[in-house]
Amino acid sequence: MLIGERRIHMLKLIQRDGRALVSELSDALNISLITIRKDLDYLESRGLVQRTHGGALSAQGNTLRDPSLGEKEQKQLKEKQRIAVAAASLVKEGLCIILDSGTTTTAISRELRKFSHLTVITNALNIATELAGTGFEVIVTGGTLRKNSFSLVGPLAEETLSEMHADILFLGVDGFDVRVGLSTPNILEARVNRAMVNAASRVVAVCDSTKFRWRSLALIVPPVAIQTVITDDQFSDEDMETLTSAGIEVIRV
Repeated sequence: MLIGERRIHMLKLIQRDGRALVSELSDALNISLITIRKDLDYLESRGLVQRTHGGALSAQGNTLRDPSLGEKEQKQLKEKQRIAVAAASLVKEGLCIILDSGTTTTAISRELRKFSHLTVITNALNIATELAGTGFEVIVTGGTLRKNSFSLVGPLAEETLSEMHADILFLGVDGFDVRVGLSTPNILEARVNRAMVNAASRVVAVCDSTKFRWRSLALIVPPVAIQTVITDDQFSDEDMETLTSAGIEVIRV
């Protein structure tokens, strides 16, 4: 494959998925990491992609991109599983947990099945289904279904959460700018997520390293609204220092 053909192929992959990791592109194209980084730098110089730590984002409509749950569930599987195990280690029997929608929080819900007595509040229908066979008390917020994410949003969901209190919220996000905050492409989802933050004593952001250094359309909360971040070991030292300097605990797994 010629250099130009390779770069076009890389660009199409990034535009299709919205993002790509250097390691993924290297494996897919059987090209060295150094060459992939140079190609991404070239594409960024032409305004075609946005470079991030460990990869690149599509320059076309990043803030509005809202991939389905099915699209997300096959990405960063190992990282999400490690994050889920670390999240479950923060839980004790008898606690009340909020899980928002998403593939990382779905992985957490599966890890929580090892417990016997929990109360779980969620706006995600698939997570409620995951926990239906347990001895947990599962509370579903109600609201209008977002078919893309199997989540319930809108005034009914927000009102339900305003009357709740939980020990821990595990919050998954689409974008995390460590200086601006956590974000999602859907405004109604952002409002429900804010209501979850207000309802929880401890807010734990759970997101793999590809979610950092970019913003989606709707701001959920600034970084100071969360107490803990669980991410993977590719999370940059620079961003980690920014968060820890703000008094936020960072767990890399």
